[in-house]
Amino acid sequence: MRSDALALSATGLVKRFGDRRVVDGIDLAVPTGSVYGVLGPNGAGKTTTLRMLLGIIEPDEGQRSLLGHIAPRDASDRVGYLPEERGLYPGMKAREAIAFMGALRGLDWSTGRKRAGSMMEAAGLGHAADQKIRKLSKGMAQFVQLLGSVVHQPEFLVLDEPFSGLDPVNQERLEGLIRAERDRGATILFSTHVMAHAERLCDRLCIIAGGKRRFEGTVDDARAMLPMKAHYVPHHPSPDIARLLPTDAQPVDPTRGGGWRFTLPAQGIEGILVRLIDAGYGISGLSIERPGLHDAFVRIVGEAAANPEMAA
Repeated sequence: MRSDALALSATGLVKRFGDRRVVDGIDLAVPTGSVYGVLGPNGAGKTTTLRMLLGIIEPDEGQRSLLGHIAPRDASDRVGYLPEERGLYPGMKAREAIAFMGALRGLDWSTGRKRAGSMMEAAGLGHAADQKIRKLSKGMAQFVQLLGSVVHQPEFLVLDEPFSGLDPVNQERLEGLIRAERDRGATILFSTHVMAHAERLCDRLCIIAGGKRRFEGTVDDARAMLPMKAHYVPHHPSPDIARLLPTDAQPVDPTRGGGWRFTLPAQGIEGILVRLIDAGYGISGLSIERPGLHDAFVRIVGEAAANPEMAA
């Protein structure tokens, strides 16, 4: 991919804390205008990676470029950032808190207040615009901080575990805001360990485990690493059906539909179905199940734990 098509790129990022390499040679390439996810289990090195990309901390090795700047802080007014550690002045009103965060990025106070009011209304929080932060619920205060990170309409938005601590309503609001920012033309980079959000939002993603990048690509690329599964329910059940199914076939609990689940053979399922019908078992139900991002994530992280020196 051409460098001018990238909002952010990084090569060989390394960060050590004492004798431990928390980030160990990570490469990233985030296309302009995309939603890009950095996924990994807790302690994988996601937050340290984001902080290096933004210039909050310096890498021990490697290079990065953010919006064309080798020194990321030179692009700070064009960037929005929601850190993992949340925090607002508790005595400040919500509207003013958002405007204040915009002012830190170069937005004038009057414009910031106007935008803050409009954004809170659009998010269904207009009633809380003049409430002090200490009076808001944890989720509402977190969403106010999120709005403060985008009020200056940044070109690049970095969200570190943005869904953590949000109730389902505010999680849905956040997903809507991320889509709206993307539609406005912003590039969004967010970290998470919750696969459902990444599966719905990301154009591309990488998976980090043990400080190394273990995967990079689309959600479909990740899913394609695992075979599809078939769920077969016979019309006439019998334990003897197992002899006609692939060797990895497992019975399914009746509360989850009953029948059998097995890996879809490379040559297809037609031959199996013919044998089942000829044997008189019939077909009451049949579904082909694609693996989800969660399944791929578990596989990739598990392989990383078994082979810690391997990287994508």
